[in-house]
Amino acid sequence: MPKITTFLTYDNQAEQAVRHYLATFESGKIVSTMAGPTGSVMSVTFELLGQTFIALNGGPSFSFSQGISLFVACDTQAEIDRFWEKLTADGGKEVQCGWLVDKFGVSWQIIPKVLGDLIGGKDAVKRGRAMQAMLQMKKLDIAALERAYEGG
Repeated sequence: MPKITTFLTYDNQAEQAVRHYLATFESGKIVSTMAGPTGSVMSVTFELLGQTFIALNGGPSFSFSQGISLFVACDTQAEIDRFWEKLTADGGKEVQCGWLVDKFGVSWQIIPKVLGDLIGGKDAVKRGRAMQAMLQMKKLDIAALERAYEGG
């Protein structure tokens, strides 16, 4: 296990959340589970895209906030679209600028890798146009961001 692992504490939906994330990212796996005192799942250690996570059923005093999010760097619009659709399904909420909150209350950023080049480019006018375009979006659209950057 890595020295730092993201630990997600749910009320009682840890196993359901892990199964949802595994279906969303497809390359993940459950590493181990720990049974609780009544035989139900207490925690699940799992991997998504090579990153280790632990999900725990901690009870109703635990909830998530937007103060922490999971950042997913995407290569293509198809990746963005797939992750966005699956993570906002069944009660997830679109937020702004590539952010969303899934049905379990976890905040995610679904961001194209090219965004850093567009809003961090050397040309202040171009990067300003890309930034303004991004600020108008919920799910990020690579082609629209690139058009804005180029002035189209």
